[in-house]
Order: sequence, then C-alpha cells, then structure tokens
Amino acid sequence: MARLTPAAAAFSELLIEVFRLNGLALEAGDRLAKPAGLTSARWQVLGVVDHGPAPVSNVARTMGLRRQSVQQVADALERDGFIEYVDNPHHRTARLIALTAAGRAALREVEARHATWANRLGKRLDLEGLRAAVDALRGARRALGEEEAPSPRRRARKG
Repeated sequence: MARLTPAAAAFSELLIEVFRLNGLALEAGDRLAKPAGLTSARWQVLGVVDHGPAPVSNVARTMGLRRQSVQQVADALERDGFIEYVDNPHHRTARLIALTAAGRAALREVEARHATWANRLGKRLDLEGLRAAVDALRGARRALGEEEAPSPRRRARKG
C-alpha cells in the first residue's frame, strides 16, 4: 500500500474539511434562503444569472455542477416564477435563464440576510487566515481540475 507524503496527507485533510464545511454551508444557505422561498441550490443559480441571462450549460460550468442538476433546479425556479426561459440569439435550442422581478427580489432578500450572517461570522475569524485559506483552496481546485481534465490528445481520440 502506498504511503501518503506529508503534502498528500495535508491535501487529504483539506478535502475532508471541505466536505464537512460544504455540508454546513448548504444547511446554513438553506436557512438563509428559506424565508425567500429558495434553497441553497436555487440561490446559487439565481446568483449566477443575476449577472445576465445564461444557458443552463454555462450556469452549470460556473457552479462546477452537471448540466442535468442545474436544469432540474432551473425548471423548479421557472415553475415558481423566479426565472423565465428566453430565446438565445446565439443558439436555437439552448434557451437562456433570465431572472424575473420575483427572482430578483428573492435574491436581494437572501443577499441581505447573507450579509448579516457573513458579517457576524467574519468577526470571529482571522482575515489573513481566511485569505490564505481561499488561496489554498483555489490552488487545490486548479490542481484537481488539471488532474481531471482530459489531455488534448485524449479529447481528439474521443471525437
């Protein structure tokens, strides 16, 4: 059995903490979003399209999720009147997700609650430590993305 190097052990510890943090963050997000009729997943989708209408595939790529899961969330958001699908001038079949007035209002409501919550938690944490953690997570994300991305040669063979 291969032994972990110190860097590999630290990376593994980081991943475990990310998984634990993700679960707590989703729970907190659901609590923050619930009064506006949203969930963490719905809030995230609205946050992406707040910058402008986008196809489901772009939203999924931005969020690091599968297109099908974002499609399900978007369909639920449409049923509840938070988004609408609009024609995409660049693609006949890939319609764009656009915020409705109700979606924008719900997003602003959650953003206000989030600001209060984040300010409260932020006071309890070291700013430099947080910045270092963000840098470390970005580096880990890049390394993992490079590891998992198919090489140009493998992509060419698949097509």
